[in-house]
Amino acid sequence: MRPFRAAPWATSLKATSFAGSAILIAVGYALAYAVPTGTRAPYAESFGALIAWIPPLVGAAALLFVVRGYELAPGELRVRRLLWSTRIPLAGLAEARVDPQAMTGSMRLFGNGGLFSFTGLFRSRTLGSYRAFVTDPAHAVVLRTAGRAVIVSPADPQAFVEAAQALA
Repeated sequence: MRPFRAAPWATSLKATSFAGSAILIAVGYALAYAVPTGTRAPYAESFGALIAWIPPLVGAAALLFVVRGYELAPGELRVRRLLWSTRIPLAGLAEARVDPQAMTGSMRLFGNGGLFSFTGLFRSRTLGSYRAFVTDPAHAVVLRTAGRAVIVSPADPQAFVEAAQALA
């Protein structure tokens, strides 16, 4: 198995992560004080406390999905997360190429668009539907098999492509 570090976070990812975290913390703080103490409504304070924890928990959940790196093995890509790895089958790898413009004009179908990573299902005119595990779109590498496309962003895209082609 050959490890690769993820690309350093793009400025847009840093800004989105900082702003998103600040907003989640501020909303959680505001919600904590939205329900007055001493209310006579049954469970109002407990419900208010529970609701106040939801925004910070969303941020913590997004943090768990951060992309830390990648590992290439014969027929498989592993995306290293904070506590686990996501396995992507690469059997029948047809294409591996560096493409800094791969995510340009893409639409997010499901996933995270900038809170600690760009991950999930996306769609573009050129690639169709694809999965992304990206920290910097400028370091994008497109991997295509017969049935799917995956975009990753290793720190050294060219070395990653060479390793993927050698393993294919």
